[in-house]
Amino acid sequence: MGEAWHVYILKCADGSLYTGVARDLQRRLRQHNGALVGGSRYTRGRRPVELLWSDTEPDRSAAQRREASIKKLTREEKLRLLQA
Repeated sequence: MGEAWHVYILKCADGSLYTGVARDLQRRLRQHNGALVGGSRYTRGRRPVELLWSDTEPDRSAAQRREASIKKLTREEKLRLLQA
């Protein structure tokens, strides 16, 4: 079995929330904040971003399913998830 995948929620400078998946979470955060090439278009104009929550899944498929389910939540539901 390969390395675990991370599902994460970021808070952007404008207060919006961004959900994503990554294998190397610290590298991905540096990309989102512009220290490395490769951040998402959404976060590029909303820097700096801050990691609020993350969890691990055993593989990419599971991580992407979890990401999709989180993206369907309302902002209030996402904020409740952060409290859990």
